[in-house]
Amino acid sequence: MTSGWFITFEGGEGSGKSTQAKRLSERLKEEGHSVTVTREPGGSPFAERLRTLILDPTLETHTPLAEALLFASARADHLDQVIRPSLAAGGVVICDRFLDSTRVYQGYAGRVEPRLLEALELIVVQHTKPDLTIVIDIPAEVGLARAALRMEAPVHTAPSEKPPKQPRGLLTDRFETRDLAFHKKLREGFIEIARLEPQRCVVVDGQRSPDEVARDVWSIVQARLLSDTA
Repeated sequence: MTSGWFITFEGGEGSGKSTQAKRLSERLKEEGHSVTVTREPGGSPFAERLRTLILDPTLETHTPLAEALLFASARADHLDQVIRPSLAAGGVVICDRFLDSTRVYQGYAGRVEPRLLEALELIVVQHTKPDLTIVIDIPAEVGLARAALRMEAPVHTAPSEKPPKQPRGLLTDRFETRDLAFHKKLREGFIEIARLEPQRCVVVDGQRSPDEVARDVWSIVQARLLSDTA
C-alpha cells in the first residue's frame, strides 16, 4: 500500500468540496488506506480557535494582509500538529482548502502582493505541498445559491420539540457574505492556478450530481496516484 499522499480540495463557496473530501476518504479507506480528513482554516485545536475568529461575520474590518497572516498562523499549527505527523506515519491526508485558498482569497481577490504570500508559504508550508489538488468548479451564482440553501436548512429535532432559532451570524461567515463580483474573482483565481500548475491541479465540473463528481474525483486519484502503485 502506497501512502503519504497529501490531497487538497479547492473551490468557491458552495462548490461541494467538503462532501467530495468525505466521499474520497471513504473510498480510500475501503481500499485499505489510513486517511485523515481535515480542513482550513482549522484542523488543530489552536487553528480551530483562529477559524472562529477569522470567519466571524462581526469581526472588525481588517486588511487582506492581516487576514493572510492569521491564516498562516493557523496553517503553521495545523501542519505541525496534524498534517506532517499523519504523512510521516504513512497516511493519506485530505484537506478541505489549503494554500491555494490563501493565494486566491487574499491574493487574487484581496490583492495582497504575490511576493508576500510566497514568502509566507516558504516560511510556513516549506516542502509540505499537496501531491494532488482537485478544484471543484461551479459558477459563483450557483455556489452562493447552494450556500444559501445550506444556511436555511432546518435543524432536525425530536417531533415534540420546536426547532431552535439559528442566528444567521452563526450559519454564515464573512466570505459568504461578500458580493458576487468578489466570488466571480475567486473562481477566476482557482482556474488560473490550475492552468499554471497542471501537474498538481485538476479542475472538476461541480455542477453535476455529487455521485457524478465523486466518480470523476476517484478516476483522477486512480490516474494520478494509484496508478503508481499498481
